[in-house]
Amino acid sequence: MSMASATSSSSSRHPSLRLRIALALALLSVIGIFTMALTLVLTIDESQEEFIDNELTNQIAYSMKIWRDSPAAAFPNTPDMQLYRLDAGPASGSASTAVPEVFARLPIGNHELIVDGREHHVAVREDDSGRYILAYDVEATEDRGRAMLVSVVIASLILGMVALVAGYLLAGRITRQIDQLAGAVERNAPGKLSDPKLDRELLAVAKALDGYRERQQALLERERAFAANLSHEIRTPLTAIRTDAELLAALPNLPEAATRRGQRIIDGTDRINRLATSLLLLAREASPAGAEEVRLSAAIEAVWKTLGAGSAIPAALNIEADPRATLSADPALIDLVLRNVLDNARRFSDTGATSCHLEGNRLTVTDSGPGFAPDELPKVFERFFIGQRGENGLGLALVRHVCDACGWQALARNTVDGHGQIVIDFGGQVRIA
Repeated sequence: MSMASATSSSSSRHPSLRLRIALALALLSVIGIFTMALTLVLTIDESQEEFIDNELTNQIAYSMKIWRDSPAAAFPNTPDMQLYRLDAGPASGSASTAVPEVFARLPIGNHELIVDGREHHVAVREDDSGRYILAYDVEATEDRGRAMLVSVVIASLILGMVALVAGYLLAGRITRQIDQLAGAVERNAPGKLSDPKLDRELLAVAKALDGYRERQQALLERERAFAANLSHEIRTPLTAIRTDAELLAALPNLPEAATRRGQRIIDGTDRINRLATSLLLLAREASPAGAEEVRLSAAIEAVWKTLGAGSAIPAALNIEADPRATLSADPALIDLVLRNVLDNARRFSDTGATSCHLEGNRLTVTDSGPGFAPDELPKVFERFFIGQRGENGLGLALVRHVCDACGWQALARNTVDGHGQIVIDFGGQVRIA
């Protein structure tokens, strides 16, 4: 998986930092506003209860005071209050028909009770002339309190949404620099990542990344220089060895065994030459040169013939590909990929056949040998990886290297029969011409 795809998949699994900051700010705002509003509502409700009790106490005291002189003036002037009176005397223990029974049974004092689903506050007092009962229907007051609570909840939600939007916009300014820095790292943008305009904490991260990039670049340069020098120094004596081996093999009347050994020396020097070329290619950026239309079927056959030219063991190749299928790419890089994939399949196929199947943009090369161990599949493209099938060397590492440079994909897997497969996906570049 490439870095870009890994980044995108990771981003899709986790919510953005910007959204989390906005949600946290909105949640804190809603909790804070709702807590303050609820505290205010409860405080008002408690004060209202105390006010109602004081109002009942004052009103019933007033009514009892003026009852003897002016009974009509003793009644309260609000429709929510009802004053009842029971005369003292033989019948004082029984309620009058005008007094609801639930009120008549109440003892002296202030009471709260529910009558017909409505809340009432009732004050009961008594003097030598009779018992006074003042009932206050507070349902309208309670309705106003509930309406206030609903208004507080709605206002809290509205303010929470406002805080969410404001937090999202504010967090955007905070995370924009992070996104820009991440994009610059992913694009491998030239120049310094650290910018004095960055926030202090982010500037420290950018400076650390700059230092890491410099160390990594220096390490790559040393590795490339070493590989290039090694490749150059190896080729000079190899050329001399190969020339001497060719001259030796061409001598007349040379024993057959000596001729075979001369050919083995030539094959060995060619193999070392290819290894030196591979090292040089791995040390450099394997960027494609001029693109040409290459017929894949013909290219596969040509590479297979060169692989079998120096081998005494015959090997069969089955090609299932449209002969008209072409790929527009650097011929040298296509040859390198095909050579290493087919050579890998040939080495592990023993005396069995190797098959190449081209379907759409995917070329599948299947050997007839034992497949990859499941735990080895992620590692087969590593340099000099040694698995149960032996050492892979640089071949498949070169294949992955070239595929990454050309925008292709290479993967290893096993068939249902247990054979090894290498799949090259040319990413939409195959055409039928």
